[in-house]
Amino acid sequence: MIRGSWRALVWIGLAELCALSLWFSASVIAPELIQVWNLSSNSEAWLSASVPIGFVIGALVSSYFGIADRFNPRKVLAVSAFLGALLNVLLILVDQAFFGILLRILTGVSLAGVYPTAVKILSQWFPKKRGLAVGILIAALTLGSSLPHFIVIFTSSLNWQLVIICSSILALLAAIIVNWVLKDAPVTTKKLPFSFKLIKKVVSNKPVMLANYGYFGHMWELYAMWTWIPIFLTASFTSYSPGIPPWFIALSSFIIIGIAGGIGCVVGGLVSDKIGRANLTIISMFISAICCILIGFTFGQYIWLTLLLSIIWGMSVIADSAQFSAAVSEVSEVEYVGTALTFQMCIGFLITIFSINLIPIIQRLVGWEWVFTCLAIGPILGIVSMVQYKRHEFYNVKGINTALKKL
Repeated sequence: MIRGSWRALVWIGLAELCALSLWFSASVIAPELIQVWNLSSNSEAWLSASVPIGFVIGALVSSYFGIADRFNPRKVLAVSAFLGALLNVLLILVDQAFFGILLRILTGVSLAGVYPTAVKILSQWFPKKRGLAVGILIAALTLGSSLPHFIVIFTSSLNWQLVIICSSILALLAAIIVNWVLKDAPVTTKKLPFSFKLIKKVVSNKPVMLANYGYFGHMWELYAMWTWIPIFLTASFTSYSPGIPPWFIALSSFIIIGIAGGIGCVVGGLVSDKIGRANLTIISMFISAICCILIGFTFGQYIWLTLLLSIIWGMSVIADSAQFSAAVSEVSEVEYVGTALTFQMCIGFLITIFSINLIPIIQRLVGWEWVFTCLAIGPILGIVSMVQYKRHEFYNVKGINTALKKL
């Protein structure tokens, strides 16, 4: 069973890595798409924001109808990855912004059947002590999200359509792995449906909302950082050294988002089991908030300095991600755990839409030196929430230990 669980984790993680390459597949070729679709530079942010919009829609619909509960979740993930691959590759045929953005929204809808469903399958394979396993899964998500930057390293001098084709092939590979290689889990989890009627109970549960507020602050920063750090690096590196090759910037982005982020996820999963979820999130958000404030001071300075601080930011910005959902699942009543997790995820991804689109507006006002400071607001408020949540976590653990002693 143990060997089977870790083998399943490898396949789930690999599938997640491949499928999530769809998320930023259009963002990394935004300059080319702006020309092809005749878009203004202000519309670039919507190439990334459209995917979270679709993800929120897909998550709500999937949760409300209990798709992953009514059908085999492995099949749901495979079909979702296949549809995502198909919708993504259709971008090479589009020459109008309306249809391009629509396809990106639908791609987001399909990804709502990939990420949450993968977490559900993982919970079936790891009914207990899943901290490290979830950390590895989020690492795969992080690495997969950065894969388009890696692809660009080899295709930057070629047609932009190759980036789209490669990411679609990866998503198709994910569908094949899940459908024909990954086996069904021996343990099924209890159905935890989403219900609009239960949202009132979620909102009135103080510990749940404190964990949610921490997550919302985390999400305010995360996807805006992932979206705009490559563009910041381009502006900063070319300011310092105008002749720097594009492949170096793409490789730097991949290392910062994918490699550093993946390491941060695994380390975060290991550390959280030892020092507590609240402590891990507080430390992680404190470091990322400092990076938000300091990164602008490296603009146009030594490349190694910008890279070093960016790598630290890439690790800390995602290290705490899985712990917010774990915290909500621990302090929610069983009857509305599903609703609480769906509510958390949907509001969190809605917030990313605003922060992603806010960056270019602020950048025009204050420049690259100060633009990321606005993202520090998220982790700072998140820290305030998680400090308060820590008290509930302490009393919750204390109560469980007391009850075990009585037994």
